Parts: sequence; structure tokens; C-alpha cells
Amino acid sequence: MMERLMLWLDEKFSTPMAKLSEQRHLRAVRDGIVGTLPIITVGSFFLIIAFPPVPADTALALWAKAHGATILLPYRLTMYMMSLYAAWGIGHSLAKSYDLDGVSGAQLAVVAFLMTMVPRAVDGLGWALPMANLGGSGMFVAIMTSILAVEIMRFVYKSNFKISMPEQVPPSVARSFKALTPTAIVVVLMTFITFVFGFDWHGVVTKIMAPLVTTSDTLFGVLVPVGLITVFWSAGIHGASVVGSLARPIWTVLLDANAKAVADGLPLPHIAPEPFYQWFIWIGGAGSTIGLVLLMAFASKSVYSRSLGRMALAPGLFNINEPLIFGAPIVLNPILIIPFILTPIVLAIISYIAMAFHLVARPFIMAPWTLPGPIGAFVATGGDWRAIVLSVVCILIAMIIYYPFFKIYDNKQLALEKEDH
Repeated sequence: MMERLMLWLDEKFSTPMAKLSEQRHLRAVRDGIVGTLPIITVGSFFLIIAFPPVPADTALALWAKAHGATILLPYRLTMYMMSLYAAWGIGHSLAKSYDLDGVSGAQLAVVAFLMTMVPRAVDGLGWALPMANLGGSGMFVAIMTSILAVEIMRFVYKSNFKISMPEQVPPSVARSFKALTPTAIVVVLMTFITFVFGFDWHGVVTKIMAPLVTTSDTLFGVLVPVGLITVFWSAGIHGASVVGSLARPIWTVLLDANAKAVADGLPLPHIAPEPFYQWFIWIGGAGSTIGLVLLMAFASKSVYSRSLGRMALAPGLFNINEPLIFGAPIVLNPILIIPFILTPIVLAIISYIAMAFHLVARPFIMAPWTLPGPIGAFVATGGDWRAIVLSVVCILIAMIIYYPFFKIYDNKQLALEKEDH
């Protein structure tokens, strides 16, 4: 039965899902949003500086309170505007996938996204953009308009309805003239949609996506991507690439809402932005394999298991587990696939309940994903020591779940080694 399942996964599941992960629009969305992670990560650290995890009456806390508005400016110009940066990345990636000029595609995507905003007159200050729409709440609009802009650009170039310059003209100048026609079409089109017809891009998209965003922050909404990612990995497909392309825009909305709540001094509304998965479920990498790595490194009887475990230990501590996934292997392995799928589900349930009952702070910081689990959990929650405890508990639970399957695997490897000798 298990062999038939593995054969089905390999033949009927892996190939179409691998193709899906490389679909150009999904890849562009993935590349654009992933490209914003350094900006989000650095920007979110200013929230820790503005709200340090120390008692309120200490000198550091008093200093941060007095200078909070200034300290938060880097956050407001980085993480608070993540959708603007994502639009640039999506436009660049999608244009390059069509062998078009990436810079022109990126700039056109930014123009299209900005033209969904309606500037407001501010007395004595001129005009102002609604900044909230530049953050996570505008991510879905940024995705839509960026794809629309690049597709218009591709259509114009394909139909040769463009301005071409002689070969003697420098490439940078020729590129600018070439982009005039698609830019004019995008600007005029967005002007009519947004300003003439008064279409509220952000209001409409928010209403449409609200149920999906709300569901994603439920326990069911957490378990679905967790299960899908591990199933994809079990078939040899990079699960985070497939599921992340679809889910990461939602996770950034949740993260942005939590960050805004911290900046405004309000309770954190969401449990499951992306750091929740990274630091309380994917400890050691997809499948929560830190438990298996520790068992293989320190409890193996077979030479191969022990050697692989010790080789994978250092990368595993920093959440890199490809050596284990493909070295054991876990991919298409009927013994190890079971705990590989089960462990993250159990950890997701435990961690979700802990945060739902406020036993552990909810994450609002995008910590670098290569931090060791407990340290990353501490940083992501703004310095909550209980996050370290929960992370350690999750590691121990992962070891317990993996243990019986590890023993079967290790004994099998030991028997093979004895046969060879």
C-alpha cells in the first residue's frame, strides 16, 4: 500500500506540482515578496528598539519612549511600505521571465500600483498618500497591478506597437523610448479606473480577501499550509516555493497588522504570520527535522545514520535540512514521511493554542531565518522568554514523535551494514 502511494506521488503528483512551482506568475510573486524580506527584517528590528523587552521603568525603556517617533521612522519607510517594494520585485521578475527589460517592468509595476492610491489634501501640508495601503494591506493590489502592468508591456512589445530608436542610440536611451507606449497605456488606463470611474482598488480587494486572511489565522488555516508543504517535500518538491507563493502575501498582511499594532501600542491581533511557522513549526527546517537530526547524531547505532546526523547537525541548527531530506532520504521514504508530516502538525497545534491563550507572545518581528530556533523565537516575539521555552518544548516533542520511526530506520541501516560486512 505504501509503495503504491510512493509511486503515485512520484508519477502523478511530483511532475505537475513541480511545474506549478515554476509557473511564471507565481514565481514572480514569490520572487517579489521574498525580495522584500531583507527590508522587512531590518525594518522590523526598529520595533524592538522602540519597544525594548525590558521593564517600563528602566533607563532604556524611558529613553525609547521619549524618542519613539524618531526610532520608528526607519520602520515606517521600510516594513511599513513593503507592498511598494514587492511591486518592484514582482514587475522585475515577471518581465525577465518574458525576456523583457527587468528595470522597465519593475518601474511600470510601481507606477501601476501607486496609481491605485488617491492622494488626499492635507491643510498646510499639500498632498499625502494613504500610507497604510503601501504596507501589507496593499499586497494583493500590488500583485494584481504589477502583473497587469507587465502583461500590458509584453502585449505592446509583441504587437510592435512601440517606439524604436536607431542602433546608434545608447541602449539606456533606446530602452526609455521603447517603454513610452506601454507606460502611456498603463497610466491612462489606471487614471480612468481609479480617478475617473472612482474604483476603490484597496477597498474592494480587502473585502474579497478578508475571509481568506481571517481563515489563514485560524488553526485550520495554519494546518492546511503545514500539511501541504510537508506533502510536497515528501514528493521531492520544494514545498515552501509552491505553498509560499500563494500563502506568503497573506502572511505578510498578518505580520504587517501585528507590527502596526505594536507601533500603535495595541494588542497583537494575529497568531500566524510567517514567523509563527518559521520559529515554532519549521524548527530545523521543513518537517521540524531538528528532532530527527539530534536523534541521528547522538542516538544512532548505524554508522551511516550517525555520520549523516552529525554532518546535518550544523546546517540543521540553522534551519537548513536539505542534506537530511535528500541524504536519509526523507523524500519518498515510507518510514520517515510519516513523522515528517505528523510532527509539524502537532507542533502547530501546540504553538497555536499557547498563543491563543496568551501563554506566549505573538510574533511581529521577521527575524533572519538562519537563527537557531529558540533564539529566532525570542527575537520574533520581541524578546519574550516564554517563546524560548515553547521552542525547546517543541524540539523535545519533535524528538519524541520521530523516535520510533528513527529506530526503525536506524535498525534497517544497521542490518544493511552488517550484510555488507
